[in-house]
Amino acid sequence: MKKKIAIAMGGYSSEYHISINSGNMVYKHLNREIYDPYRVHILQNGWSVIDENDNPYPINKNDFTVKIGEKTISFDCVFNTIHGTPGENGLLQAYLELVGIPQTTCGYYQAALTFNKRDLISVLKAYGIKAATNYFLNKEDRIDSEEIIDRVGLPCFVKANRAGSSFGITKVKKEEDLIPATKTAFREDNEVIIESFLDGTEVSVGVITWKGKVRALPVTEIISENEFFDYEAKYLGKSQEITPANISEEKTKKVQEIAKLIYKKLKMKGFTRSEFIFHKGEPHFIEMNTTPGLSQASILPQQAQAANINLTELYGSAIEAALK
Repeated sequence: MKKKIAIAMGGYSSEYHISINSGNMVYKHLNREIYDPYRVHILQNGWSVIDENDNPYPINKNDFTVKIGEKTISFDCVFNTIHGTPGENGLLQAYLELVGIPQTTCGYYQAALTFNKRDLISVLKAYGIKAATNYFLNKEDRIDSEEIIDRVGLPCFVKANRAGSSFGITKVKKEEDLIPATKTAFREDNEVIIESFLDGTEVSVGVITWKGKVRALPVTEIISENEFFDYEAKYLGKSQEITPANISEEKTKKVQEIAKLIYKKLKMKGFTRSEFIFHKGEPHFIEMNTTPGLSQASILPQQAQAANINLTELYGSAIEAALK
């Protein structure tokens, strides 16, 4: 019997259309001899299965089943490709655990932790993971620009704490630009993280569970045409993504080992992609994505292909790991 796989895509964040691209790529490449895939749009206006003619069939949220014609379909596994809420912050994971359906990403606790940049950095410090100097703000806090700059310096980055890395982020070079930058970030979340600028080579490290073992993929070097790896750089071709990265073998192994350490210590599963900057020769952790982009142009699939893992094998491996 083929396994019925719901490919969850969309979400409630500003990146929902990027998630749709990822989900469609998984749908295209899953092995039809093993799996029977269904596209499932998880959107604010409803959850539904979308057929080949783009007809929607509502999902029953009581048990995550769908009725198509006279047949009620139950799913063996959910392939989660949602960026942002509810697929990357733990809400979907917790729901699926309650209804008893395996899913391909990390558990609800790990998802909530890694989606919160402030809390994740705090946890990783205990394992000796280096990061930028940080300053945290809640929406109701008084903003003391002088105090912030004394702590993190200029330039600095102002980011939404619980959002993807593409929206609500500003590189601030002058003190007068700090408060407008916080307003931009607060449009995405009611918590903000402000980070010191790290000067150095930016790299991305994918980690997967492959044939039962944690494996770091070839490292990607990111060279943005913009000030940083923002939405345009990430999705509109305004960056170079070089795999394998133009860094020494020693640096490659070091950052791969750190990425694997984080994966293991946090008890992750599925795919993760962690970002680092080599600042003064040492890798400094920036963030972790637990539902990284999976379109053909996305970084993690590029890394898998550099490791001689094709997309059908890559996507199938996540399902098999989830079903164990």
